[in-house]
Amino acid sequence: MAELPQTGKEHADEFVILGVTSKGRQFRPSDWAERLCGVMSCFKPPGSSRGPNAHIRYSPYVYPTLVNGVKAVVVNNAIRNIEPLAYHFVVNFAKDNDLQVVDANAVQPADDSAKKS
Repeated sequence: MAELPQTGKEHADEFVILGVTSKGRQFRPSDWAERLCGVMSCFKPPGSSRGPNAHIRYSPYVYPTLVNGVKAVVVNNAIRNIEPLAYHFVVNFAKDNDLQVVDANAVQPADDSAKKS
């Protein structure tokens, strides 16, 4: 299965999939991040799926954000232990679509308001 590119750092807690291809083109469709996070929304910590709006919240492990005005998805490496197939699905999505993947420590998300937990 696909592995993340080595960044020279120890494994970070999170990595970011940027909505830009390796050739610098913006990835389409424009709502790709929300779609990907919607598919992954069922992966939540035990007990967090409570309340009247629990069914419409993103997973705290995979959520959309903006990085320098570019749509992106933050992926917490904890998903790898929770559901390895989900982790590989996200990593392969990035690889198959030639998207840039960077260590979360290397980017500054616009704000954390996009995170729904």
